[in-house]
Amino acid sequence: MSALPELAQEFGPEDVAAVEDVARRFIQTEVAPHLADWEEAGEFPRSLYQRAADLGWLGLGYPERFGGTPAPWALRNALTIALARSGGSGGLMASLFSLNIGLPPVLRHGSAALQQQVVPDVLAGRKIAALAITEPGGGTDVSALKTTARLEGNEYVVDGEKTFITSGMRADWITVAVRTDLKNKGQKSGAGGISMLMVPGDAPGLSRSPLKKMGWHCSDTAQLRFDGVRVPASNLVGEEGAGFKIILTNFNGERLSMAAMALGFAECCYDEALGWAQQRKTFGTALIDHQVIRHKFMDMKMRIESTRAWLHAVADRADAGDRGDKSAKGAEWVAQVCLLKNHATQTMQFCADQGVQILGGMGYMRGTACERIYREVKVMMIGGGAEEIMKELASRQLGL
Repeated sequence: MSALPELAQEFGPEDVAAVEDVARRFIQTEVAPHLADWEEAGEFPRSLYQRAADLGWLGLGYPERFGGTPAPWALRNALTIALARSGGSGGLMASLFSLNIGLPPVLRHGSAALQQQVVPDVLAGRKIAALAITEPGGGTDVSALKTTARLEGNEYVVDGEKTFITSGMRADWITVAVRTDLKNKGQKSGAGGISMLMVPGDAPGLSRSPLKKMGWHCSDTAQLRFDGVRVPASNLVGEEGAGFKIILTNFNGERLSMAAMALGFAECCYDEALGWAQQRKTFGTALIDHQVIRHKFMDMKMRIESTRAWLHAVADRADAGDRGDKSAKGAEWVAQVCLLKNHATQTMQFCADQGVQILGGMGYMRGTACERIYREVKVMMIGGGAEEIMKELASRQLGL
């Protein structure tokens, strides 16, 4: 299996095709034979990070100076869609690529020394990065987080808890949202009191507990506890008190990636259900020969194609320079990302439901992609910003 092709300044369809081909073969030969065992174990081998790094996937979209390969969203999304459509589980993809939510804050706002300390090892598959924002009592309300970091000399002392942390059990670097304005602990103080810290996974005082979930079984999801964890002050990401804005900006990329993943899983359900309908005989004829079944596929296809078109449009704008800035154009792009994320996950939900229905009893059995994706869809509709939050944020961005 070849590694990532050399990308020209202007990549073309052949680059996308090459990435998609490698992704399909990777899932078929290195994931599918073992996925059931990994799901039962609650994790996949750590060696898979090194394999993904060797293929160039962990560094896709990152600067060359850290060992990455600069690439547009169009190509990054193509990889995500191909991995999902080929049958890669959401849990596998969430943990394997948790660097894509853990690293961007330090890349955009960390010091040169901190970037060099953290980023190269993660892109090379030697270390695992995670993001820790959500708290047991906070959920989406980031402004109310209670985990604190008080400055003592040249160290921050961190106390508090985080939950639902992807790659939380074995992350070597954790990008943690903390409250450095201790006078406003637990208050809705907005942007002023929140900061971001890079916490080493082996820091004394950090404890982790695994969480059992409806889906994403092979993702090592954890609750983290910080009891007097000491972190060098140089591990501060950006300026003290600037963490709220960093978090909001980080969400845009996460949501765009989740939309691509949801599209791939919707297509996976379509493909599996179609293969079943073409060979399954009912009342003396193939299942696909029944009009009601063909119409189910058309309902799936409409949603898949509208999601694909919307994803390409939003990604093209991102590649052209649109970002979540304070301009009207930037605000409208953020609204598009939020609504796209909702549309894509609803497409995934619809296709998973229809896929299970078409497979019938077999769709209820473990071992089918539709059954697994049916269980995984709810976390896609909640993680990265729940549907209800996405609608409200989009309406505010549009000035409603």
